[in-house]
Amino acid sequence: MKLIETLKNIWKIEDLRKRLVTTFLFILIYRFGCHVVLPGINPSDLEAMRNFTNSGLMQLLDMFSGGAFGQASIFALGIMPYITASIVIQLMGMVVPSFQKMQREGESGRMKLNQYTRYLTVFILLFQAPAYLANLQYQVNAAGGHAHMTLPMMIFLSIVLTAGAMLIMWLGEKITDKGIGNGISIIILVGILARFPGAIVQEFTSRLNTAQGGLVMFLVEIVILFAVTAGAVMLTQGTRKVPVQYAKRIVGNKQYGGARQYIPLKVNAANVMPIIFAQALMFIPITLAGFGARQDAAGLGGWISRNFGDMNGVWYNVIYFLMIVAFTYFYTAITVRPTQMAEEMKKNSGFIPGIKPGKKTAEYLDSIMSRITLPGSIFLGIVAILPAFARFFGVNQQFAQFFGGTSLLITVGVVLDTLQQIETHLMMHHYDGLMKSGKLKGRNR
Repeated sequence: MKLIETLKNIWKIEDLRKRLVTTFLFILIYRFGCHVVLPGINPSDLEAMRNFTNSGLMQLLDMFSGGAFGQASIFALGIMPYITASIVIQLMGMVVPSFQKMQREGESGRMKLNQYTRYLTVFILLFQAPAYLANLQYQVNAAGGHAHMTLPMMIFLSIVLTAGAMLIMWLGEKITDKGIGNGISIIILVGILARFPGAIVQEFTSRLNTAQGGLVMFLVEIVILFAVTAGAVMLTQGTRKVPVQYAKRIVGNKQYGGARQYIPLKVNAANVMPIIFAQALMFIPITLAGFGARQDAAGLGGWISRNFGDMNGVWYNVIYFLMIVAFTYFYTAITVRPTQMAEEMKKNSGFIPGIKPGKKTAEYLDSIMSRITLPGSIFLGIVAILPAFARFFGVNQQFAQFFGGTSLLITVGVVLDTLQQIETHLMMHHYDGLMKSGKLKGRNR
C-alpha cells in the first residue's frame, strides 16, 4: 500500500526521523505536565472546577490547555497568554512605526519582536495567575472542598503557574527549531485532540442509550463531521491566483525577469483570528447575563440573559455570525496590504497584464480581496456556528465543539502545515510526496 510505503520512506530519512521523535518526546513532556496538580490542591476537590469549564469561554480555555485548566495542573494557563501577547505584538506591528521597522529588519527584527512577546507574556501571567487561583479557591470552597490560600501560598503558586506557562512556550519554540511543524500550533492541536477520544466515546455511549436508531444517528454524525472537515480544508486552502508579468532586465551579461508568476490571494486570509476576536467579545454579554439575571430578572439584565446568555440561542449566534464576518474584513484589511504589494511589484518591474502599475494595481488587488473575502467570511461564520446546530440536534457539548469553530479550523490548519513540511522533506530526498497530485498546501502557501 502507498501509505505503508510512504511511512517507510519517512522513517528512512534520518533528519525527518529525528525531528518526528523529538516532537513526540516534547509532546509527552507537555501531556505529563498537564496531569501534575498544583501543590497544596487536593485532586478530589476539583469536581466544581471541571463543571465550571464545561461551557463558555472557560471551556475554550480548557480545550486549548488539553484539560489542564480544569485539572488545576502546573500547565493550567496553557499557551493562551503567549497567544494573547503574540496577537498584541502583531497588531502593534501594524500601527506602531517602531514595530513596523523591526518587522522589516529581517531575522534581527524578528528576534527583538519575539523577546518583546516573551516579556508581554510574563506581564499577562502576573495578572492571570492570581486571578485563576482566586477563582479556583472560590469554585472548590463553593462545592464543599477546602482550598484556603494564604498570601505566601498565592505568590508561590502564581510563580509555579507562570513558570509552567513559560515552559510550554519554550517547548513550542523547541519543537519549531528541532521538531516538525510550528511548535506553538502543535501544542494547541494536542490540547484540542486530547479531548476528542473522551468526547466521541461519550457521544457513542449516549446514542446507544437512546431510543431505537441511536447507532444510525451516531454514524450520520460521523459522516457530517467528515464533510465539515473537508469544507474547512477547502476554506483553509482556497486561493485566487493573480497573474503577474515581470519585464526583462539585462544586468551585465545576465537576464532577469521576463517570466509570469502568480500571487495567491487567500479566500480566508484571516484564518481563525475573527472567531477568536468574536468569541472574546461575545463572552461579555454571557458574563453580564449571569449577574444581570439575578439582580434584574424583569429588566435589562433579564433581557440580556434570555437573548444572549445561552451560547445555543438564536440571537447569540446571529450576532456571533455577523461579528465574524465583520472581523474577517477587518483582519484581512490590516494583514493584506494591496498598496505595499503594488509597490513591491513596481520595484521589481512587475505588473498585472491590463492594469497600470502603482495605484491602479493596488485598487485592482483591493477589489479582488473584497470579492473573495465575502464568501470566505460567510463560510467562516457558518463553520463557527455549526457547534450550536450540532447541540440543537442532540449532540453532547464536548463532541459538538469538533463540528466547527476554533477547534476544527486550528486542527485542519496545523495538520496541513505539518503534512506540508513532511512532504517537503520527502521531495527533497527524491521520495514520492504524501499526495500524488502534489497539491498539498499549508496555510502559508
